[in-house]
Amino acid sequence: MFKTARNMAGLPWIAAMAFFMQALDATILNTALPDIAKSLNHSPLAMQSAVISYTLTVALLIPVSGWLADRFGTRRIFIIAVILFSLGSLLCAFSPNLPFLVVSRIIQG
Repeated sequence: MFKTARNMAGLPWIAAMAFFMQALDATILNTALPDIAKSLNHSPLAMQSAVISYTLTVALLIPVSGWLADRFGTRRIFIIAVILFSLGSLLCAFSPNLPFLVVSRIIQG
């Protein structure tokens, strides 16, 4: 099957939304940090591990994602990444404590 311009027309929008979600997720926790810390019975300072875990995971997986995309296909890896990001987001929403939130943020990254 040949890829036509019509089939590829939405690709820039999909990529833009993915980049937007990644940038938003990297910074959004800082905004809600005091409220999340209060609900998890921690000080806002103790929550820095939740912020760092996501950023560090993203930074470590950037080179790996290129290799995976070359090996298994860009589309397949992108779909798996979106599924993992969504699963991580869902787990973050239901985190009962800080260690669970940190693991969820790692999955999200």
